[in-house]
Amino acid sequence: MRLFQKAKRLGTWDPQALDLSKDAADWAGFSEVERDFLLRTLVLFQAGEEGVTSDLLPLIMAVAAEGRLEEEIYLTSFLWEEAKHVEFFRRWLDEIALATGDLAHYLTPSYSHLFLVELPASLQALQTDRSVEAQIRASVTYNMIIEGVLAETGYHGFRQSLEATGKLPGLLDGIRLLSRDESRHIRYGVFLLDRLINSSPDGWDVMNQRMNELFVPALGVISEFWEHYDDSNAPFGQRMETYVEFAGAQFDKRMKVLERDRGKSLAEIAKAT
Repeated sequence: MRLFQKAKRLGTWDPQALDLSKDAADWAGFSEVERDFLLRTLVLFQAGEEGVTSDLLPLIMAVAAEGRLEEEIYLTSFLWEEAKHVEFFRRWLDEIALATGDLAHYLTPSYSHLFLVELPASLQALQTDRSVEAQIRASVTYNMIIEGVLAETGYHGFRQSLEATGKLPGLLDGIRLLSRDESRHIRYGVFLLDRLINSSPDGWDVMNQRMNELFVPALGVISEFWEHYDDSNAPFGQRMETYVEFAGAQFDKRMKVLERDRGKSLAEIAKAT
C-alpha cells in the first residue's frame, strides 16, 4: 500500500526536535481569554490523541486476524504516529502552557460521550465481534467522525486563529505535521470502509446509520466548546458558525467519497489509496 511508503517518507518527524523557543514569549503575550481558548482546544486534542492511541489496537488485531498483512504493516505506522501526536501535545502543554494539573474540567458532555464511551466501545467490540458490520462501526467512529470531522475542524481553527498573526510557530509546525499524518489515516479509513461496505449487502446502511448517529454529538462538541465564549467578540476573530459549517462540510466530503467508491472493485479502491 502506498500509504506505508508515504508514512516512511513523511511520518518520521520528531516532536522533541520541534523548535518551541518563540512560543513561550508569544503565549505570555496573549490575553487571558485567548490563552483559555487555545488551552481548551489543546486539551481536547491531547485527550483525543490519547484516546485514539489507546483504542486502535483491536482494529489492528482484527485486520491481522484476516491475514491482511499489507494493511497490518501500514497500521503499525498509524499507531506509532498517534503516539507521537500524544507526545507533541503533552510537550507543548508542559513546556509552554505550563498546564501540568488536572485538565479534565475542559472535557464537555458531548466530548466525553464520543471519546470516552463511543470510541472505546466501538473499538473494543472488535475483540469479540470482528464482523464486517462491527468493523464498519469502529472505522466510522475513529476515522470518519473523530479524525475526519472533529480533528480536521480543530486543525482548521488553529490555522485560522494563528497563521495570520505569525504567533506560536512551533505549535503551528507541529499542527502541520500532525495534519499531514492524519490525512493518511483518513485515507486509510476511506479505503477500509470502501472494502467493508462493498463486501456486505448491509454495509452501506450500517455506515450511513453510524455516521448520522455520531454527527449529532460531534456538533455538540463544537457548540459546548463555544458556550465559554462570546460569539460576537470571540478570540482571534473566530465564530462558532464557521466551525459548524466546516464540520458539516467535512461530514459531507466523507460521505461523497464513500458514495463515489460504492460498488467499485477492490483493485480500483486500492489503486486510489
